[in-house]
Amino acid sequence: MHRSPTAEAEIADELVTLRPDLAGRYAAELPGARAAVLTRLWRALTHEPLPWVERREPAGEGRLLRLRDGRRLYGPAPDPYATAGYVTAVRLDGAAYEDPARLMADLQVPHGADLACELGHSVASLALSRAGQPAGGQGTPVRDWEWEQRVVDGHPYHPNCRSRPGFSVAEQLAYAPEHRPGVELGLLPVPAAECLVTGEWPRSLRDGGRVVLPVHPWQAAHVLKRSCAETLAAHPLMSLRTLAVPDGPHVKTALSARLTSSVRDISVGSVRMAATLSDFAEQLASRTGGLLHVTRTLGAATTGSPDLAAVLRESPQVYAGPGERVVPVAALGLTGLARSPAWLAGFARLALTVGLRLLELGVALEAHGQNLLVVLSPEGEALRLVYRDLADIRVGPARLVRHGIALPELSGRILTDDVTALRRKLFGSLVAGSLAATAGSGPALAAALETAAADLPPTPDLPALLAEPVPAKALTLMRLSPGHSGDIWTELPRPGALPPAPVELIRPQMP
Repeated sequence: MHRSPTAEAEIADELVTLRPDLAGRYAAELPGARAAVLTRLWRALTHEPLPWVERREPAGEGRLLRLRDGRRLYGPAPDPYATAGYVTAVRLDGAAYEDPARLMADLQVPHGADLACELGHSVASLALSRAGQPAGGQGTPVRDWEWEQRVVDGHPYHPNCRSRPGFSVAEQLAYAPEHRPGVELGLLPVPAAECLVTGEWPRSLRDGGRVVLPVHPWQAAHVLKRSCAETLAAHPLMSLRTLAVPDGPHVKTALSARLTSSVRDISVGSVRMAATLSDFAEQLASRTGGLLHVTRTLGAATTGSPDLAAVLRESPQVYAGPGERVVPVAALGLTGLARSPAWLAGFARLALTVGLRLLELGVALEAHGQNLLVVLSPEGEALRLVYRDLADIRVGPARLVRHGIALPELSGRILTDDVTALRRKLFGSLVAGSLAATAGSGPALAAALETAAADLPPTPDLPALLAEPVPAKALTLMRLSPGHSGDIWTELPRPGALPPAPVELIRPQMP
């Protein structure tokens, strides 16, 4: 078996000094972490339009990939909707690989060396995340941020699910949500004349003629190179850069680190549109008959630089009634509810009903497991949905006009009348993301969709949802395409259906 010890050894060495109590558990978690990342990578290798894969075809009980250079890669029969780490090894020209970083390095494809490094970080950080969980469990979450911090493995399908280059072990333990830290956000005063503010920036974050911006401590240390005299206690959420203030709002901070796919920022344009987009989304949500709430953007501010900006949002918890829980879809696996086919079908029905209604009106949500939350009754019934973070939705002006809805002052990539782009945004995040990860496998997802289908609203987009292949972001190809901006898409076989054999390569579909 081949292994790349670099990232794994670096974390192991840091643990010896920093947290020797975790060293043994970290080593024990490494094989499972390798399998989890390798499973995500195998999904990409078997389903993304990678230009160096010539053909894919069944071979015995598995799948054979014929590479353009003549080599052959063999692994288990793929389930693109599976979330368990079922791929423990693949074979490249007969040599077995259990380490995804070593496999990517030895494939020797363009930009593969950089991705191999990131995969090594992903494995090592995932093992650290798993090692840091309490041995006896943590009980039932009570606060909204406690649910977020139970999501240990990160993105269910991205091979870089836990890649955190630039974060030391000490910083991961201090800032990563799955390690359950309290984080002191820095408070940085900025002259109001130098700051663009939209919405209602709270009095508590103003100081005379200055606007006080919350700053992530990693950003303050590594990017801004300055310290903050005053701080604000908070708890990190799944995205790491967004934190919950106890009994207060959620604070989205600027964090110029590469997490999973890209360096995320808070652009000037997003700050300028924040209040308008929030009001618009609230208006659209009111047309769902109470099935959807959108967390309001309370205020947004920027100095004109993506390195220093912040957005304040409502906590989703404000939409919970007495005895109800608001749970991120990414955390639903912790509840055990999805093990019931009836519950899973009911949740699929709710989520697809809301998504299709909004899509018909002209709004495609990026409804993945981090942005989408579900309100559960005390008995666990999925009652309604909560959506947060409007930065990546898509709005179709022509659809709005057909339904007599005024288009607000929005601009940029958020606007499109491309039907394919709108459907990809919703179906790729909701079906190939939230519902698939909640179901945990293709067969379970297929059963839930089949049961829910009869009760879905007959919108113009329903036939595409029920009959066409499922769009999904080609996450690995995107990481191997540094010169390309925007999303690259692929198509997954419909849940429960076997792809034709041999599978011809689907070439990259650029937006």
